[in-house]
Order: sequence, then C-alpha cells, then structure tokens
Amino acid sequence: MNIGLKLKELRVLKCLTQEELADRSELSKGFISQLERNLTSPSIATLTDILQCLGTSLGEFFNEESEEQVVFGKADYFEKHDPELKNEIKWIIPNAQKHVMEPILLTLEAGGETYPDNPHEGEEFGYVLQGTVSIHIGSRIYRAKKGESFYFVPGKMHYLTSKSGAVLVWVSSPPSF
Repeated sequence: MNIGLKLKELRVLKCLTQEELADRSELSKGFISQLERNLTSPSIATLTDILQCLGTSLGEFFNEESEEQVVFGKADYFEKHDPELKNEIKWIIPNAQKHVMEPILLTLEAGGETYPDNPHEGEEFGYVLQGTVSIHIGSRIYRAKKGESFYFVPGKMHYLTSKSGAVLVWVSSPPSF
C-alpha cells in the first residue's frame, strides 16, 4: 500500500491544501509533503490524528476492498443454448442474478421463443439489436424491431417469439432467468 499517495488522495478529496491539513493536525506543511511523497513514515498516533482530520479511521484507511469487475467481455459471458426453443441466452454480466437487474443477450433463431414466464414482481426491459420480436403479455402481442425497446411490468404470463430470428438485450429486475 502506498500510504503517501492514499493520504494525498484523501486530502484532495476533502478539498484541503497541505497547509490546511497540517494546521488541522498540528503538524508542519513540510511533514505532510514528505508523507505524501513517502519520504518519511508517521507514527501510529500521528497517522491516527491525520486520518481523523480527513474524516476516516485507521481501519477504513487500511481496508483494501477488492475491486469489483465493471467491464465484461465475451470471455466473461455464460452461455446456454436451447435447441428445443431455438434460442441462446448469454448472461452478459456474470452472477447478475445476485443483483437487482439481470441483463442478458438473447438470440432467438427463426421460429425461436423463450420459456413462458409466470407473473412476478419486478420489471422487464429489452432493446432489439437485430431482427424483430413479438412480446406476448397475457393475451396481447406487441412487436419490436431493430432499434426499438420495450418495457413492461410482468403481472401476466409473458414470453418472446421471433419468426425470422432476433438478437436483443433483455434486462429483468429482479432476475428471473
């Protein structure tokens, strides 16, 4: 851990100059400068005082949370192909079912469909990347083509079909796939 850099980042985040931090922690500006450049090390008591002035504690300062993955590529996708329904589902955010939303990339082959889904709490959203889909909600059917999106509250039985094939991003909240 680069203590000096982390102290500097906290100081800048709090919009403090080195001089202001030095005044608040009853240290010299030169000492703060040396700390930030890793030219000296503070005692535990001094570091505790500085961190208190920066609105944090030793525990929070040294807690190095593992950084969660934010960007996902094809290598991260989880894929499932269903030859019976003529569709392929790619979970484009791994382990998305533990989140509020679950975006997937859905490819419907010509004549393909999705499993019928029972009414449930939440929301459904889709964006058609290629082709045309029919959105079946209860006894009604809606159509969306490339460049169009759809949104509904899944209070009725619902599923998608495509006569000529389609690719779309589908987001379900809470996850139901």
